[in-house]
Amino acid sequence: MHSLKQGPVAVIGGGVIGGGWAARLLLNGIDVRIHDPHPEAGRRVREMLANAERAWESLTSAPLPAKGSLSFCGSIAEAVEGSVFIEECTPENLELKQRILAEVENDAASDALIGSSTSGLLPSDLQSEMKHPERLLVTHPFNPVYLLPLVELCGGLLTSPEVLDQAAALFESLGMRPLKLKKEIDGFLADRLLEAIWRESLWLVHDDVASVEDMDDAFRFGPGLRFALMGSFLIYRIAGGEEGMRHFMAQFGPALKWPWTKLMDVPELTDTFLDKIASQSDEQAGNLSIRELEQIRDDGLVAILQGLKGVDWGAGSVFRKQEKQLFENFHQNAVHKDLDETQPLVLHRGWIRPSWIDYNGHMTESRYLQVFGDATDALLGYLGLDQEYLDSGFSVFTVESHIRHLDEGAPGSNFVVKTQLLGGDEKRLHIWHELLDQESGSLFATGEHMLLHVDTRAAKSCTMQSRLLSKSQQLRSLHQSLKRPEAAGRSIALPSGN
Repeated sequence: MHSLKQGPVAVIGGGVIGGGWAARLLLNGIDVRIHDPHPEAGRRVREMLANAERAWESLTSAPLPAKGSLSFCGSIAEAVEGSVFIEECTPENLELKQRILAEVENDAASDALIGSSTSGLLPSDLQSEMKHPERLLVTHPFNPVYLLPLVELCGGLLTSPEVLDQAAALFESLGMRPLKLKKEIDGFLADRLLEAIWRESLWLVHDDVASVEDMDDAFRFGPGLRFALMGSFLIYRIAGGEEGMRHFMAQFGPALKWPWTKLMDVPELTDTFLDKIASQSDEQAGNLSIRELEQIRDDGLVAILQGLKGVDWGAGSVFRKQEKQLFENFHQNAVHKDLDETQPLVLHRGWIRPSWIDYNGHMTESRYLQVFGDATDALLGYLGLDQEYLDSGFSVFTVESHIRHLDEGAPGSNFVVKTQLLGGDEKRLHIWHELLDQESGSLFATGEHMLLHVDTRAAKSCTMQSRLLSKSQQLRSLHQSLKRPEAAGRSIALPSGN
């Protein structure tokens, strides 16, 4: 089985789910090929990608990998050729999906896995007409795919068990929480829960007990927030007090027989009822467009995920693990064996994101410090400061910085940072960074920093461990022959007499 890093991923269908898959893959550095005959597919996918980038800029400060390339293909054959994974995201129509899947496997590599983003169709039915059904599984995500980590994996009667394991590993590498179903069942797990809530909500609106906004408020201001942290079983276990779940069931189990819901009975979807739902939904949305509603949703999810990350629980725990891996990957990728160490090192590159721009239309000063901080981390990774080193109880802290702002960084510009080790000793590193426009070579800013090696457990400075000390001494010796920057060591001062 290939790694996603070894080749492109094909996405068949560029709607809400297909576009969401594309965004998650692209932001994880995966090249994506999309086939969707809709004339507006390109615009829609790019708008979703822009929203995904906006959300992830708020979600994490971890350096993301270089964004994958996005291409739109005129045929399924063109999209799947050479792809290591194919994600089918066409409408919920069994005959249509069977026809698309047959076309996919005719042109796909023999070892490429095929996932279907169906919300309820059984994988056994989907694979019934396939020549190689063993590599087909359901990969059911949740909207927005680029933020929500859950993906339900369900194999059919002919799906190879190894395929489920391989797919789970692939999705974990994308920062997701794959949930493998023990049995094939209509609607899988989460949609069956959602369907129960949806049926009851329809009845309450139908019977004029509540409006559509009332129903949404009843969930989003109460149990919805709680469900972001825990599921029903753990919530009810806690409700049972010290005696736990058994006590809860003894107290509240009989209520399951009470006529609280109309769960198995759905109101008739008459034109009058559908008009009522549609008009109330329009009133609820007001003047907000779909894209604005998506951004409001994404902002809320970012806040929830950030909060849950802080307590290392639920979806926040999954994201915390991914963010840690992003930092580790960034530091590992900073090690370049072919660098000319006799010259300033280029260890950090990037692009100026729209959210970095201030009211003057160029990069705000805090972002210069962030870029220089990332470049410092890259240098430390190059010198040997990795997770093992940190886990041993040692690190390097910045104790002084001086930044000169020389030019204006425009949004979308690519930049590079050149790094020179000006000096140091057994405990200190004196670093000089230059931030330049990658295309023109224009110097945006310089950063001068003093770093101190510390024993994090004793909370005091100490001598570097041998591997970090040896590498830093070697680089310092090589950089001694470089011209010292004229501004190095400069302090802030007005000319005499002013």
